[in-house]
Amino acid sequence: MLYEKLRTAWENCDVESEMALYHSDYEFKFHSTGDVMRKSDINLDTRLAFMKAVKQNNPRCIYENDDIIVAHNITDFPNGTTDAVMMVHLKKDGLIWRTETGSTPIPK
Repeated sequence: MLYEKLRTAWENCDVESEMALYHSDYEFKFHSTGDVMRKSDINLDTRLAFMKAVKQNNPRCIYENDDIIVAHNITDFPNGTTDAVMMVHLKKDGLIWRTETGSTPIPK
């Protein structure tokens, strides 16, 4: 389903393939600040740098159907922190429409 395409795009650092999975009305809500980023706000070069710098360990799809994807991974960030990250993607018209994350720091 869509989760596998999303994983493949991330693992290959393929920003264009990833962006093709997002609905034109896509929004990402940041757990930490409540800020919302829209698809039109995403800079492709910045996104590529992020994909290369952030390591997602043990990624897994917890649940996916026609309306939602629930995924989890352990993320290593460039600043040296590691978080358990839960991502919920709502779908619209077969594409990812809204994303919200929850993140829990993992002490080293």
